[in-house]
Amino acid sequence: MTLDFSDPLVLGAVAAGVVLLVLLLILHAALKAARGTAPLQWQMGELGRRVQALNDSQQHLAGGLHHVSEAQAKSQAQMLHLMEQRLAEVSDTMGEALEGSAVRTARSLGDLHARLEAIDKAQENIEKLSGNVLSLQDILSNKQARGAFGEIQLHDIVSRALPSDSYTMQATLSNGRRADCLVHLPKPPGPIAIDAKFPLEPYEALRNAASEAESQEARRQMRAAIRHHMRAIADRYILEGETADGALMFLPSEAVYAELHANFPDLVREGFALRVWTVSPTTCMATLNTMRAVLKDARMREQAGAIRRELSELGKDIDRLGQRVENLDRHFAQAQKDVGEIRISADKAGRRARRLDNFDFEELAPDDPALPLRGDG
Repeated sequence: MTLDFSDPLVLGAVAAGVVLLVLLLILHAALKAARGTAPLQWQMGELGRRVQALNDSQQHLAGGLHHVSEAQAKSQAQMLHLMEQRLAEVSDTMGEALEGSAVRTARSLGDLHARLEAIDKAQENIEKLSGNVLSLQDILSNKQARGAFGEIQLHDIVSRALPSDSYTMQATLSNGRRADCLVHLPKPPGPIAIDAKFPLEPYEALRNAASEAESQEARRQMRAAIRHHMRAIADRYILEGETADGALMFLPSEAVYAELHANFPDLVREGFALRVWTVSPTTCMATLNTMRAVLKDARMREQAGAIRRELSELGKDIDRLGQRVENLDRHFAQAQKDVGEIRISADKAGRRARRLDNFDFEELAPDDPALPLRGDG
């Protein structure tokens, strides 16, 4: 336990202890001198007076200490009150600050949650897209699946460009071969076949080549595979008297079409010589639209006789209409004439009625009573 000598109460207690210690010493000395002489008694009286003075001083000191203690208590109370007010203000400020911080934190957490949800959705879309890409790679890596994929894409393009009765999917020719699509064009040129089974493995090898040697080998394989495929199309789907003098090789990828025309122009020229025309999805749509115009012209020619017959009947109907309009015009002229004569007769009848109303018989005398009421009409 430590004493704070700056505290007035502690100082008062120490002073009281010192005074008591002095009194004890004086009393001890007085007991030793009890048997002394009169001067000793006088000294004892003086000592009593001094003790009384010290006692009075101690009382005054105690009163001062009490006032100091009360002042210190008031000061401490005021200090505590000020501290409480300050703490309340600080608490309110801190509360407002914490509340605002909580609101901002909640808003930030909400934004963060929304962004995390967006990131999760984007991640899901990326995963789905990745799965679709992997499935597309699986499709393109399998010959039968790749052929079905090309046929589906070709069917979608053809169905959008041509009427349903102008083409046949998986049409069987007289040689037993089955074309992926046969467009029924009129002769000439005749039905034209479209093949959708393109050899994609050499193109994949060319695209994945890691060295110049691998690239050269992939180009050689691609040139050989495309040349063989073009010749197979020419042999299978160009039949004299049955199909058109040409066929279409459908490429289900614009990238393959661009690669073929950019780096293998000799194959394109060889396809021209074989009458095998290479088309991509875009150029196939343009070609089919041209075929649609040809089909429309052919159907117009087929219906030319019926159209001429309808035009002849239309001419007859127009002649009859002209005759009827002429008859109607004559009827209108006759009716107009009859209306004029009726107006003349009405005027004469009105004049006669006015004469009879005025008893103007002298004016009636010159008139021939044998004339009819209509007059000249």
